[in-house]
Amino acid sequence: MTTRGKRTTLAALATLALGVCAEGAQVEVQPRPADRRVDVLVDGKPFTSYAWPERVSKPILYPIRTARGTVVTRGFPLDPRPGERVDHTHQAGYWFTYGDVDGVDFWGNSDAIPEAERAKMGVIRHREIVASRGGVGRGDLEVRADWVMPGGAVALEETTRFSFRGDALSRTIDRVTTLAAKGKVTFRDTKEGMLGIRVARGLEQPADQPDVFTDASGKPTAVPVLDNTGVTGLYTSSEGLKGDAVWGTRARWMALSGRVGDEDVVLLLLDHPKNPGYPTYWHARGYGLFAANPFGPKAFSNGKEAERPFSIAAGPPAVFRHRLAILPGPFSEGKAEAAWREFAAEYGK
Repeated sequence: MTTRGKRTTLAALATLALGVCAEGAQVEVQPRPADRRVDVLVDGKPFTSYAWPERVSKPILYPIRTARGTVVTRGFPLDPRPGERVDHTHQAGYWFTYGDVDGVDFWGNSDAIPEAERAKMGVIRHREIVASRGGVGRGDLEVRADWVMPGGAVALEETTRFSFRGDALSRTIDRVTTLAAKGKVTFRDTKEGMLGIRVARGLEQPADQPDVFTDASGKPTAVPVLDNTGVTGLYTSSEGLKGDAVWGTRARWMALSGRVGDEDVVLLLLDHPKNPGYPTYWHARGYGLFAANPFGPKAFSNGKEAERPFSIAAGPPAVFRHRLAILPGPFSEGKAEAAWREFAAEYGK
């Protein structure tokens, strides 16, 4: 088979896997700067919004829905829903940030932190909407933001391009984030990062005991046991690991499958071979935090691996490419692998 033929076959397999096609639905991208958000609709139905609420310390996508309209993100703290966890206030929607940037925590900042402590933390401030465009099967949004250190200095300038796709069965979000520094900036070893989504209660893994988790500064958060009725989540990694065993391991993709309400759902998060630290480590917790973090080898290995700090200097920026697919269940390892191959090929290996 020719190279061109192989690429065509890969694209066809991924199209079947994701349910996304060139003849997909009409995607609208509607900036509403006065409301501090950009709404994304598929055939007139809400999909998600890029938002920068005043009470959240970074821009987020929130909420995120399936093609049927089922919300797969936790409501708390912006729109709490009965029966869900109310821990880790900073875990809102779908975000990109980090817990140790030259010693400053951008990850854990939230309005639950005392003001005196928040003054020592980093904030990612939305700066502008560069471009937005809707279309058949796909819509695009480009935005800029600043990673602001305590005292007001801008450590990193962020440019992010989102591509939103949808059809009758599925939704996908591509996020390509470029970080540029004016001087050397270092991402130090921590588990608190980097691309994360906090999922709805139904996608959590059932738990039979309470637990306590610490943030980058060592502060504990108790996570109590709740009623497990309707809690059905299960992680599966590209390396064949499942459940709690995926935490702190490396993989090119991770799936979280379960049932939300009356819908079987699969969230598939894909890492790209060109990304720094590929394949990423996974900060994937049973209580609903689903995150990819390439820069925490020591933290994830309990000190068995050495730190590998990642620095961005003035000059060439760092680029991070990820895809989140929101698919109908049940989970299929073959379809997940085909989707990853298509994603890797689309942005170049």
